[in-house]
Amino acid sequence: MTVSAIVLAAGQGTRMRSDRPKPLHRICGRSMVLHVIHALELLQPRQTVVVVGHGAEQVTKQVLDEAPPWSNTVFVEQFNQLGTGDAASVGMGALEGDDYDDSIVVVLPGDAPLLRAETLDELVATHTANDNAATMIVSTMDDPTGYGRVIRDRDGRVVRIVEQRDASTSELAITVGNCGMYAFRRETLGPALRNLRADNASGEFYLTDVIGQLAAMGHRIGVLDVDQHETQGVNDRWQLALAERELRSRTNRHWLLNGVTMLDPRQTFIDVDVKIGRDTTLYPGTVLQGTTVVGDGCEIGPNVRLRDCVVGDDVTIEHCVGDDAEVRSGTRVAPFTHLPPGSDPTSAT
Repeated sequence: MTVSAIVLAAGQGTRMRSDRPKPLHRICGRSMVLHVIHALELLQPRQTVVVVGHGAEQVTKQVLDEAPPWSNTVFVEQFNQLGTGDAASVGMGALEGDDYDDSIVVVLPGDAPLLRAETLDELVATHTANDNAATMIVSTMDDPTGYGRVIRDRDGRVVRIVEQRDASTSELAITVGNCGMYAFRRETLGPALRNLRADNASGEFYLTDVIGQLAAMGHRIGVLDVDQHETQGVNDRWQLALAERELRSRTNRHWLLNGVTMLDPRQTFIDVDVKIGRDTTLYPGTVLQGTTVVGDGCEIGPNVRLRDCVVGDDVTIEHCVGDDAEVRSGTRVAPFTHLPPGSDPTSAT
């Protein structure tokens, strides 16, 4: 089954209080929108359409520079911020083919950096296995404030999603929230988007209204319930910090299970594109950033920060800052050394 993706990254993100476009705020060395694109890896999309708007030129440039080749990324601009339904329509206009083929379109927000590739693979598998018109990711939340609520009938079937600002008191009490992540049959999504109306409190076209429209027509709507810690979006700096903490915990756990020792994982900071060899020990205060590669049997730290560095095997580095430097195997770098770009300390010091 052919899969295409639309990533909605046009929002301004005013609550970030920043001149940087919201999708470009970084978590563990990678911008939020690129985390979302990387989550598509198992699906190998025919095309990934990124809908840009605020800061379109900046977002386009960074994604072009850093997106993985398999993502087949293209861009389209939403000139007027008329809601998620309008953004999805703009994205559909950039997809190859027509709206009447039997492919699947995955629609994702550009501010969900904790989403896993395995979850999206399960989303599409569930969608296909049940022959759904739409399948949506939801989460049961401790506090669903800000999320649309999933409304079901007495038989448990999804009938619609109501946004918080349009919800009644009883609807606000529902704790199952819509996460803005969907798989659609393309042949049903296109016509539904064209029939959207902006008759709501915000005067915008809601992508969520597609669910109610399809359900009313008798189409099957599927649900994949995912842990709230994975589906959380990022709307302000506090949520950015929480997402960073969660992703760093995941990253550290990965390396701990693959032969790396950390004396205190809470004081060890590793970006997602860093590579580390077996039997390497990381002491507290170690910060490995960018595309840094550390070999086998090294001792790094305490208080070491390396960015885009290459470190050979059996190297010892402590109390050091390095930037785009190379350290050859067997080297012991003297404490309080600065390794500037291009440096290569070839002998033990």
